[in-house]
Amino acid sequence: MRILSAILLFACFGNPAYANTEFYQAVVADPYIELHTGPGQGYPIFHVVDEGEKIDIIKRRTSWFRVRTARGVKGWVSISQLTRTLDTSGEPTDVNDPGKDDFTTRRWEMGVLAGDFEGANVISTYGAYSFTANISAELSFSQITGDISNGWMVNANIIHVPFPEWRVMPFLTLGTGVIRIEPKATLVQVEDRTDQIGHVGAGIRTYLSQRFVFRAEYKSYVVFTSRDDNEEVDEWKLGFSFFF
Repeated sequence: MRILSAILLFACFGNPAYANTEFYQAVVADPYIELHTGPGQGYPIFHVVDEGEKIDIIKRRTSWFRVRTARGVKGWVSISQLTRTLDTSGEPTDVNDPGKDDFTTRRWEMGVLAGDFEGANVISTYGAYSFTANISAELSFSQITGDISNGWMVNANIIHVPFPEWRVMPFLTLGTGVIRIEPKATLVQVEDRTDQIGHVGAGIRTYLSQRFVFRAEYKSYVVFTSRDDNEEVDEWKLGFSFFF
């Protein structure tokens, strides 16, 4: 377990200084650094570590690091404060940029996709929250523009990633939502339509660099109309996302 911890921390830091511990050690160079209860500015500060004290860096979550003081107090430090510490040899702590492992352990993701919705143009924005490396929930809004009608669509999806450790990660999606269609007819009055929809789909995601990910997907929709027959619609999209 100690060897595994050392390997993981080596991936986050360029010049590790272990100083007889299984964790990377840093020395506070500022007058103090602040420890938060969680990995984000919204979490309260509950402890400060004074200049000259050592901290063990346990793990990383995007731009936040869980640390432990010499007295055993554990908390989260931002990357901006950690980069102003020193390693045990007196050199500035070298913190690498976020990588693929950070994407696997992310909590939030936002992105923009564009493509084809049964012959019409579609642009979508979405936000997602990851419960685990395999399961996330997603909410999306799409704007649809075509030659004979325009519209919009809101979807709530569940995303399943069976192999999050792969460089190119396939995923499956299942969801439901609402679609609004507004025909462009001018000579004949045509009613606008708002219908419930459901979909299944599949796609791929691949980590690019920093916090950016490429995404491509296909979805098959069923539009539950108020008429006798439901409609089936195919959608293809690709785009980019940002995680934090």
